[in-house]
Amino acid sequence: MSGDGDNGGGIGGAAGDGPRDRAGTTRGARAAAGPDTGADVGMDTGTDVGTDVGMDTGTAARLQKLFEGHRLTPTQRRIAHCMVRRAADAPFLSSVELAELAGVSQPSVTRFAVALGFDGYPALRRHLREVAPTDKPGDTGSYNEYQQAVQAEIDNLRHLAAALADPSPVIEAGRLFAASRPLPVLGLRAATAQAAGFSYFARKVHPDVRLLDEGGTMLTDRIDAAVRAGASALLCFALPRHPREVVDALEYARTAGLTVVTVADSAFAPVAHHTDLLLPAPVGTGLAFDTACAPMLLGRVLLEAMCDALPDAQARLEEFDARAAARGLFVE
Repeated sequence: MSGDGDNGGGIGGAAGDGPRDRAGTTRGARAAAGPDTGADVGMDTGTDVGTDVGMDTGTAARLQKLFEGHRLTPTQRRIAHCMVRRAADAPFLSSVELAELAGVSQPSVTRFAVALGFDGYPALRRHLREVAPTDKPGDTGSYNEYQQAVQAEIDNLRHLAAALADPSPVIEAGRLFAASRPLPVLGLRAATAQAAGFSYFARKVHPDVRLLDEGGTMLTDRIDAAVRAGASALLCFALPRHPREVVDALEYARTAGLTVVTVADSAFAPVAHHTDLLLPAPVGTGLAFDTACAPMLLGRVLLEAMCDALPDAQARLEEFDARAAARGLFVE
């Protein structure tokens, strides 16, 4: 699907709210563990998740399989999230190291292992070593912090590429978006840029896209208005830190009859329990502000899937290009 002449200036990765903006959490622990809240206690974790620096897609998949069917507490989800993000390192971490990375207590790690059916953490680690590669990942210690951040994003994009080996969830999302008239797109705080970027390009091919980028009491009113106008689906971009308003808005949207599709940093995100179709895309956490290249690129992939499901998408793009050329809109 060809784009218009303005497609080179898409919205970049969104930053987190404030420098680290992580009250009471060290930078290292936050980078490993990601966000965690008390919402959705006991959420089933049987979905795909994103990984981070040093990730091994096969190891991450095996970890995810290990967690399937277990109803974990918020603290245990935090540990699981940390282990998946550090999939390549997980078999080599001590309980103390894992506790520090996840920002929890060492006894919490032990209880986590027991909840998974092991006698204790040593048994869990032995199991991981039996099913994971025996060599630790290559050392990137010679990289400076900026290079490490870039490498982390490259790893995130590799994981996204691996996840897209099964395109059916994205294709289904594209069909849902094409059929929804209007199509509300939600993104608050750090996710505003992702939602705005998707909406900007989507409006070139979709007849009615409504950006929901402001919270407050008007948000539910705008969801109601979209439903009254005929909306059948809602796209949400949800990035750390996760605003409570987003969780509440998704819960409300589903009760209003909308099918919710969410791009989130992982399947352990608080929005997962209020989503019909969750598409994970990990964020980078190595800099003062989170980087969101993978969620941004996944948004563009969803645009492509929506264009494929809209029979007149190519004609609309060609019409825009013709009008832009006649107006001299872009500098050649």
